Amino acid sequence: MRRVLLLVGAVLLLALLQGTVRRELAVSQFHSELIEKRIYAYRDWQSTGMQVNQGDLVEIAARGEWLYTPDEYHGPDGHAVFVAPGFYPMAGAAGGALLGRIGEAGRLFGVGERATFQAREHGILYLRINDDVLSDNDGWVAAHIDVTETADTLP
Repeated sequence: MRRVLLLVGAVLLLALLQGTVRRELAVSQFHSELIEKRIYAYRDWQSTGMQVNQGDLVEIAARGEWLYTPDEYHGPDGHAVFVAPGFYPMAGAAGGALLGRIGEAGRLFGVGERATFQAREHGILYLRINDDVLSDNDGWVAAHIDVTETADTLP
């Protein structure tokens, strides 16, 4: 009998705790979510799974190394000297730098090791390396992404 009472008590406690967590998440008025997403050097545009709304504050911090030029690993800021030619996704930016866009056809922007901006459009956040040929690349960078609704985006 004592075991049954302990088991029932434990189940009730778990149910209560689970309900508390759900309520706290449901009443949160801000859409602030911190995730880490690996962005691979050998893949094209990669979805972060983060929905961004116009006016949201987006903060991205990246770390790690990837290879896009023979025998040279670089961080998310890309090559310190090599400027991307016209056939790269973002000409004039550092070759091998981390890039972003919001939505399937959104405007490209540089991310590098850190970017903070207010979103101008709605959509999923995508990231990739600034390189034209991806098949000979290696490595990845970890992007920490924080999207926070601002007063402009709250209902």
